[in-house]
Amino acid sequence: MKLTHLDENQRPKMVDVSDKNQTTRVAVASGIIEMSQEAYTNIVSENNKKGPVLQTAVIAAIMGVKQTSTLIPMCHPLNLSGINCDVDELPELPGFKLTVTAKLTGQTGVEMEALTGTSIGLLTIYDMVKAIDKGMVIRHVQLEEKSGGKNGDYKR
Repeated sequence: MKLTHLDENQRPKMVDVSDKNQTTRVAVASGIIEMSQEAYTNIVSENNKKGPVLQTAVIAAIMGVKQTSTLIPMCHPLNLSGINCDVDELPELPGFKLTVTAKLTGQTGVEMEALTGTSIGLLTIYDMVKAIDKGMVIRHVQLEEKSGGKNGDYKR
């Protein structure tokens, strides 16, 4: 199998996408953060002394999507057309599920952007309540679906 991020001399390279067609590309990723009841209650009651946790996590997720190419070495800088973040309360855990959707019309996909945004959003939740619960667990950061591009659609 030929690795696309290595040149003929086995040196790292960013893939040249200039010959690819521009198509609408969408990726959806999600992840879960599980925590103590005390941390969960602190967040949903909006009593955190660092500020509104979930709103801050959504802003961080958006920023994470936009900064992906500066964090992941082989990712292209992208002209994103839309980013959406949803947070679902999971009182039975307790915890939260963060879902990030990234969209563009371009020559490369946005899976890494959606995954990075999800990770950064969940890490922001951790950061804002770690004084209450250092044992929080971030899990199941995963691509849920993607569309567009020559490899076609994917749905978990």
